[in-house]
Amino acid sequence: MLYSLARRVVVAAFLSCALMFASSAWACPFCSAPSLTLTEQLNASQAAVLVQWSGGEEPNREKSFAGTTNYEVLEIVHDDSGSLEKEQVLQLDRYRAAQKGDLFVLLGTLSDGRIEWSSPLEVTEASYNYMRQAPTKEAATTERLAYFMKFLEYPDKLIADDAYGEFANAPYEDIVPLRSVMPREDLRKWLSDPQTTPTRYGLYGLMLGLCGQEEDAEFLKNMILEETDDFRLGIDGVMGGYLVLTGDKGLDVLDESKLANRDVPFSETFAAMQALRFMWTCGDGEIAPERLRQSMRILLDRPNLADLVIVDLARWKDVSVMDRLITIYNSEEYNVPSIKRSIVRYFLITEKDSTTTADGGVPEHVAKAKEYLAKLREEDPKTVKAAERYFFD
Repeated sequence: MLYSLARRVVVAAFLSCALMFASSAWACPFCSAPSLTLTEQLNASQAAVLVQWSGGEEPNREKSFAGTTNYEVLEIVHDDSGSLEKEQVLQLDRYRAAQKGDLFVLLGTLSDGRIEWSSPLEVTEASYNYMRQAPTKEAATTERLAYFMKFLEYPDKLIADDAYGEFANAPYEDIVPLRSVMPREDLRKWLSDPQTTPTRYGLYGLMLGLCGQEEDAEFLKNMILEETDDFRLGIDGVMGGYLVLTGDKGLDVLDESKLANRDVPFSETFAAMQALRFMWTCGDGEIAPERLRQSMRILLDRPNLADLVIVDLARWKDVSVMDRLITIYNSEEYNVPSIKRSIVRYFLITEKDSTTTADGGVPEHVAKAKEYLAKLREEDPKTVKAAERYFFD
């Protein structure tokens, strides 16, 4: 059986989420993490100044000259070199066209006593003040996020994108304490607005789940159940927020509408799977482990997801599926190398379970895993060897 292009595209699109679930920092699991934010760059620099463009020398191709650009220092944010002064003119290599008075921030690092400047960052007065007034890196992450939360949909796109970036890079555990001051009504408005950047739906859905009330649960449910054939960016975060707000009751809805329903697009089912992973990792027991395993087991009926599901069930110590996996291994419908390797990895993980019985013996599921592995090594040594080669517990 061949995997569809749709599966490959969706799995790639959600890969960043999977990597975040594996991260020790547990950054926002439904956010598309950007590069360093403005304040992170500012805090990492050893020199930072607000400047205005004041001219320069244009390039000369005949002389292989890239030109120069002059910037006048208006304000010094910080300067570890102690060499900068207001009204000082800084000359940077390469000509950069602009208008006199255009504002830029220059960020520099010290090298052999000299400041090496990065590319100028064009700013407005508003975006500069946003950077300048942000809490320093010494402040607690939750305190910093409280500041950035006010700018999530700010009219200046540079500011709004950067504020989102702060949340995308923040540990989930530092977002949770803000639930009592989250802008609940604004979150609903942003989630309803087609002009909202789609990549932000995941964060806003999760935040609404953290701070929401009963009517917000219905709002999120309706958003999740909306019929669509499209790939919906951020719907996994909306589902995650819905589960945070509703627990088992919400999971019943996802079971019926996304996990067991084969008529929905693959991307919707995969998003629900991501929401399950989120609750297992970050849900703080809101939904019992066995209840989450129960929902994940539904996806064993989906060959196009089975390889991913099996490894999750192994790490979640779901030993109830062992006999079924051997049946799947020999099934024509699941005759895909990646599924077979995942089943082998399931048994490799299970046999390493360090728990013991009351009398200090080997648990039944560990013994059975060893037995099944021995059987597979005899019947299909090539697959077992391939699975072991890239096995990381």
